[in-house]
Amino acid sequence: MEKTIIKIDGMSCAACSSRVEKQLNELKGIKSASVNLAAEKATVSYDESVASEADIINAIKAAGYGAQPFAKVDRGEETLKKQKEIKTLRLKFIISAIFSIPLFYVAMAPMISQSIPFPQALSHSVFPLRYALLEFILCTPVIIVGYKFYTSGFSNLIKRSPNMDSLIAIGTSAAYVYSIFSLFKIIGGDNSHVDLLYFESASMIITLVLLGKLLEVNSKGKTGEAIKKLMGLSPKTAIVIRDGKEIEISIDDVIVGDTVVVKPGSKIPVDGEVIEGYTSVDESMLTGESIPVEKKAGDKVTGASINKNGLIKFKATKVGKDTTLSQIIALVEEAQGSKAPIAKMADVVSGKFVPVVLIIAMLSGLFWLLANSPDVSALSVFITVLVIACPCALGLATPTAIIVGTGKGAENGVLFKNGEALEITHKLQVAVFDKTGTITEGKPRVTDIITADGVDNDALLTMAASAEKGSEHPLGEAIVKHANKLGITFAETKDFQAFPGLGISVTVQGKAVILGNKKFLSKHNVDLLDFEEKSDKLANEGKTAMFVSVDNKLAGIIAISDTVKPSSAAAIKKLHEMGLKTAMITGDNKQTADAIAKQVGIDMVFAEVMPDEKANEVKKMQADGSFIAMVGDGINDAPALAQADIGIAIGSGTDVAMESADIVLMKNDLNDVSFAIALSRATITNIKQNLFWALGYNVLGIPIAAGLLHLFGGPMLNPMFAAAAMSLSSVSVVSNALRLNNFKTI
Repeated sequence: MEKTIIKIDGMSCAACSSRVEKQLNELKGIKSASVNLAAEKATVSYDESVASEADIINAIKAAGYGAQPFAKVDRGEETLKKQKEIKTLRLKFIISAIFSIPLFYVAMAPMISQSIPFPQALSHSVFPLRYALLEFILCTPVIIVGYKFYTSGFSNLIKRSPNMDSLIAIGTSAAYVYSIFSLFKIIGGDNSHVDLLYFESASMIITLVLLGKLLEVNSKGKTGEAIKKLMGLSPKTAIVIRDGKEIEISIDDVIVGDTVVVKPGSKIPVDGEVIEGYTSVDESMLTGESIPVEKKAGDKVTGASINKNGLIKFKATKVGKDTTLSQIIALVEEAQGSKAPIAKMADVVSGKFVPVVLIIAMLSGLFWLLANSPDVSALSVFITVLVIACPCALGLATPTAIIVGTGKGAENGVLFKNGEALEITHKLQVAVFDKTGTITEGKPRVTDIITADGVDNDALLTMAASAEKGSEHPLGEAIVKHANKLGITFAETKDFQAFPGLGISVTVQGKAVILGNKKFLSKHNVDLLDFEEKSDKLANEGKTAMFVSVDNKLAGIIAISDTVKPSSAAAIKKLHEMGLKTAMITGDNKQTADAIAKQVGIDMVFAEVMPDEKANEVKKMQADGSFIAMVGDGINDAPALAQADIGIAIGSGTDVAMESADIVLMKNDLNDVSFAIALSRATITNIKQNLFWALGYNVLGIPIAAGLLHLFGGPMLNPMFAAAAMSLSSVSVVSNALRLNNFKTI
C-alpha cells in the first residue's frame, strides 16, 4: 500500500474539498483519501497495483482543480504564488470598493435619511433613468472584477457539484440580470421599476466577499507560520574539507562522509558526529530547549542548530531529506494535511450543504412570491439566503485548528504525527511509562560489588565484564564501562546467549558464566545462599542487583543504579494535577521498581515484565475502557507504543520507538507529556468553538435570511448585510484558530 500527498489548487470552500474527496474515494485502488481545505492537500493511500499517483492527479484535475505531488512543490514558487494571490485579491477588492461605495451611497442615502446630502440631479424619483443608468455603470465593473465567482460557480453548477462560488454567482447574477430587466422597463417608460433595482446588492455582495476572501487568505497564511519558521532554519551553504582544503558549497551538495567545519556563531548545516573540537550548541529551534548543549568528539550534532562558541569539525551522517530538520518538516506537514475524526461531522454537512441551501433559497423566494407581501421582495429573499450561507466556515473549523496546534507543538519540540493523535490525546486517562531511559536517565552505573566467600572483587568483575562485552543491554554496558575505568583486562569468551528480560549465559576462559536477575539464576538451579536478602536491601535503595554465577555456583552480586531524571517527579506531579493516573512498566524486580516509583510519585507499578509482555499489560489496562498513553524510548517499547491509544516516544530514543509512536518528544523531558495533553485539550476546545460558531451561524442565519423574523413582525435581512456576515464567519473561524499561537506551556 502506497501513500502520497497531493497539493490541490482552486478549492474555494468545503463543498470543493468534499467533492474532490468523494471523487478520489470512488477511484479504483484507493484505500482512503482525505482532503484538507485549509492545508490545500489530499492525503491518499492506494494500491499501487491498481492505481497510480498519476491517476490520482488526473482525477483531481477532472474535478476541475489543479494538482501536483506535494513533494515536487517548489517552496519559493509557492510562496510567490500566495503573495500574488493576496496582491490580486487586494487589487480586486480596491477596484470593487471604488465603484461599490459611491453606488451604495447613490442607492441607500435617500432611503436612510433625508438629512444626508444628495444631489437632486441623481434623484430616483425625479430622474429615474439617469439614476438607473448610473447604478448600472457603477455595478458592471464590480461584476467584471468578480468574474471568477461566475466561471467557477456556474462551471461547478453545470457539473452538478455546486460550491460557495455557485451561491455567490446565482445570487448576484439574479440581482444583476433582474436589475437590467428593470432598467429596460424604465427606458420603456415604466418608472415604477426604479424601486426594483438590485445593482447595489450585487455590487456590495461581490465587494464584501472579496474582502472576506482577502482576510481569510491572510489569516490562513499565518496558520502555517511554524512550517515557514522550520524551513527558514537551515543554512544555505556549508564549509567542507575536500582534497585537504576548506571550501564553501551549497548545502544540497554536502554528501554523507564529508568533513564539515562549523565556526562559532554559525549554523550547523546537516546532521553529523563531532570528530574534532569542543563547543556548546543551541538546539532551541528544534527542541524548544533554551539551554545550550555541550558537544565534544563522539557527540551528535543536528542540522539547523547554532554553534555558540567553539570551532568544531564533524562527519556528515545525514543530509538532504534524511536530516532531522527535514524529517520534522515532513512529519509536521503530514500532520497538518491530515484530518481529525471530529471533522467527519463537518464533512458530511459540507457535502450536502450547497444543494440544500439552493433548495431553501428557492422555496423561500417562492413562499414570499405567493405571499404577495407588499414590503417583501421574493428576489431579495432568494439572494439573501444564497449569500448568507457559508460552508467555508464549516470546512475551515477543524483543519485550521489542527494546523496551528501541530505547528505550536513543533515549535516546542512536540511532534504530533497526525490530526487524529492531536485529537485523541485530550481523552487520555492513564500515562504509562517505561523506566529505563524514560523515567531514569538510561545511563546506569555500578554502585556495589558483593562477592561470595573465596571470590575476589576483580575476578568477579573480570568475569562479568568479559561476559557482558557482547551485550547491548544498558546494565551490561555499565559493567563494561566500570571495568574499563578500573583497567580490567577482558578475557576471551564464546557461546554468548542473551535472554531478554532475564540475563545472559556465556563461556569465559572455559567456565560457564551466567549473569542476570534472581529468576534467571533460580531457573538454572543456582543456590543464591543468603544473597537474596542483600539483593532485597539493594532493591529497596533503588538499585538493580545482577547475580553472577560461575560453573553453577554463585560468585556474587554487582549492583547497578540508574539516576532518575530531574524532570520526572515534576512531570508526574503535573499529570496528577491534570487528572491522569500514572503507571510504570519495567523488567526490574519489584523492590527496585517500587523504590523508583515512590521517588517520582508513580501510582501503579508493573515489575518484572518481559519486553514482549509490555504490550499485554497495556492491553489489560485498556480492557476497562481507559484511554492509555505509553511513553518509552527503546526497541522493546515499540509493541507497547503501538498497542496504546497514544504512543509517545522520547526523542533521544530509537528510530523503531519513534516510528511506532503517535507523538515524538524531541527533548528528553517528560514535562512535554503534560504539554502535549494540554495542547490537545486546547486544540479540541478551539475546534468545538469553531464548529459551534460555523454551525450556529448557518442554523440561525439561513432562517433569518429566509424571513422567519418577519413572519413574527421583525425586519427582513438586507442581502448586503448577509454578504458581510458570510465573509466575517470564515474570518472569525480562522482568527479563533490563530489564538492557539498564544498557547503557553503549563
